[in-house]
Amino acid sequence: MNIDYPSPNFDERPAGTDIDILVLHYTGLKTLQEALDRLIDPASKVSAHYLVAENGKIFCLVPEDKRAWHAGVSYWRGLTDVNAHSIGIELENPGHEFGYHNFPLLQMNALIDLSRDLLSRYEIPGRNVVGHSDIAPRRKKDPGELFDWKFMANKGVGLWPAENTGKGPWGDLKIWLSVLGYETNNITATLRAFQRHYLPSSISGQADKITRRSINALVDLVGETGSN
Repeated sequence: MNIDYPSPNFDERPAGTDIDILVLHYTGLKTLQEALDRLIDPASKVSAHYLVAENGKIFCLVPEDKRAWHAGVSYWRGLTDVNAHSIGIELENPGHEFGYHNFPLLQMNALIDLSRDLLSRYEIPGRNVVGHSDIAPRRKKDPGELFDWKFMANKGVGLWPAENTGKGPWGDLKIWLSVLGYETNNITATLRAFQRHYLPSSISGQADKITRRSINALVDLVGETGSN
């Protein structure tokens, strides 16, 4: 069920800007109503295009052709105005501060349906389906290690490398992470962001063998899938 819940927190996308990134967040507040109130409060200067509730309801906050204010200071594949190039989706979840928990199946299925529609209409490549922590690794953790990125990828939303396929050579970590799209100003923070997405059981910020193998496997996958 889609519910119109308009937010005033948006502006115009720059003329000629392609929409080719999908950014997923969690709300990080105690209740759904708190999150909705913040996303429509002009004083907050925060919004997203959609919010997907735990019961699967989808709140439509900002028209897709407008620039919602969800990414903040961020970077992905050379872009620093991620808001201009992206669709932002908030997921109801209290986050790490207020009792972080798994994302219910109803919510995940609704998100998958919405995401598939967006990816189809805007031709967003799988490599550009990211979390807030991927584009702002020094500031953000969401949607976090309990978000099931592998489940999403298996349903056609995003990428997931096959296990134990990265063969090396390992090379310079900064180069490989940059190839994937990450900023590398703080390599430990970036590694944590990568691990939250692809190795959620081991968020050490360390470049151990499993992490290097996973980075390499994803680089291989991105290369094999071309525009993905």
